[in-house]
Amino acid sequence: MSTALQLIDLSRTFGRVHALASVSLELGEATSTALMGPNGAGKTTLLRICATLLKPTSGKILIDGLDPREEGPAVRKRLAVLGHDSALYPDLSAVENLQFAARLHRFDGSGIENALDRVGLHSAARRPVRTFSRGMQQRCAIARVLLQRPRLLLLDEPSTGLDLGARDIFHEIVAELRASGTTVLLTTHDVAEARLLSQSATLMARGRITWSGPTDGALGERLEALAAAGRD
Repeated sequence: MSTALQLIDLSRTFGRVHALASVSLELGEATSTALMGPNGAGKTTLLRICATLLKPTSGKILIDGLDPREEGPAVRKRLAVLGHDSALYPDLSAVENLQFAARLHRFDGSGIENALDRVGLHSAARRPVRTFSRGMQQRCAIARVLLQRPRLLLLDEPSTGLDLGARDIFHEIVAELRASGTTVLLTTHDVAEARLLSQSATLMARGRITWSGPTDGALGERLEALAAAGRD
């Protein structure tokens, strides 16, 4: 199995605050890992570095063996991000948003109508996104990821704003992408979602990895212990 994402002694400081401290992690191709832990553990900082939105203070990151500092455009073509903010242009329609994304990231946009139909937005495809509910905007962002079929998919609390039906569709799409070779790294506080979407979990606290293991078994108990330690 080839390595899709490799973090080597990754650190990030903000003034005197150590958001990440010597984090090392390796994800294989077509695997899915849940990044979990209390607020302030460093999860979002790690995800932002993986997305090339933030530079590490020290250490190294490789995506498909490529260093973003040297081959940024090639790295960014390989990844997609889905988080709290759908990153859509409000005055463009759903179709126009996906057409623009396809041109910007240079992926095939011929399946736009099918992708929007898949996420339940066929009848709203030509409405401005600013008229969409929060959940509809997230559906449109999911359609964008489906079209792009990235090598690395970064998910930051991806189910926020989704109703149960949309959540089921989203979970199906993540499974489909993994089956086609996409590697998934997601942050979530939901143990049930971690178990559904991921084979393994990595727990963080105070900028460090404290435990890595399968999502079955005692994941919930380990999270409770981590939370209790943080309150001491």
